[in-house]
Amino acid sequence: MKQALKILTVLLISLLISCGGKEEKKKENFSYEKAAPTEQAASQAEAVPASKKTDLSDKGIGPIKSLTLAPEIDQAMAAQGEEVYKKMCTACHRPDKKFIGPAPLGILERRTPEWIMNMILNPEEMTQKNPLAKELLTEFNGAPMANQNLTEAEARAVLEYFRTLK
Repeated sequence: MKQALKILTVLLISLLISCGGKEEKKKENFSYEKAAPTEQAASQAEAVPASKKTDLSDKGIGPIKSLTLAPEIDQAMAAQGEEVYKKMCTACHRPDKKFIGPAPLGILERRTPEWIMNMILNPEEMTQKNPLAKELLTEFNGAPMANQNLTEAEARAVLEYFRTLK
């Protein structure tokens, strides 16, 4: 009898706990109306990650003020740049996919050559003062680009290597 009473008490308490104390949350009003196109465009623009944004006017902050690329890729310089890239950059970057840092594949379609070289040569100041570099820092979980202390010639060779990535 005591056993049955204990079981009945436990069941009754369970029933009271499971039924009591719940509040129905009111659902927010839902509308089938479409948002205005400008609102959609603004929200989509904000949704584009910094690594996918295109800005071909920003030259960045650093020693490189102007740089003109030859129409043809200098294969010897690109080979040297590939060696530097493999030695100094692959800890954080993969040529064709996002890793700790962004992939350089197609970078010249999104950034100016000056911006790229300034980011390689001057990453600390770029991430402090350049809006796009700040966004990249945020996108990549606050992992700053390490200053590898490359020379301008080495950075230029790495840039030439980036031109070969397809």
